[in-house]
Amino acid sequence: MTPVTKVAAGELVPGHPTPGMRREAAVVLDDVWSGRVLTDPGATSGWHHHGDHDTVAYVVRGVFAVETADGVVRGEPGDFVHVPARTVHRESNPTAETAEVVLVRRGTGEVVVNVDGPT
Repeated sequence: MTPVTKVAAGELVPGHPTPGMRREAAVVLDDVWSGRVLTDPGATSGWHHHGDHDTVAYVVRGVFAVETADGVVRGEPGDFVHVPARTVHRESNPTAETAEVVLVRRGTGEVVVNVDGPT
């Protein structure tokens, strides 16, 4: 039997880089990635997608604005946002407060693929 484990807030490790955001990994399994992302006030990330991973984001504080070729979805504290696998997007925080978002990704393969923009 596998024991229950804990990753304390101070034990998160740097996650995959995308300009404009800081990802921190918590629990990473073969088909699940979890952690958080911090986005500075007024920042916009680079364009990217998450390969074959679906992403569920929970907004803790600030604003999690997700831009795709189809428009923008704005998540606020308490909101959940689903980003389907292979969806090219960038994230922004149009507020004066650092945005904090908890992420859980399900899938396999590359977790972050940085790209030039939507196609």
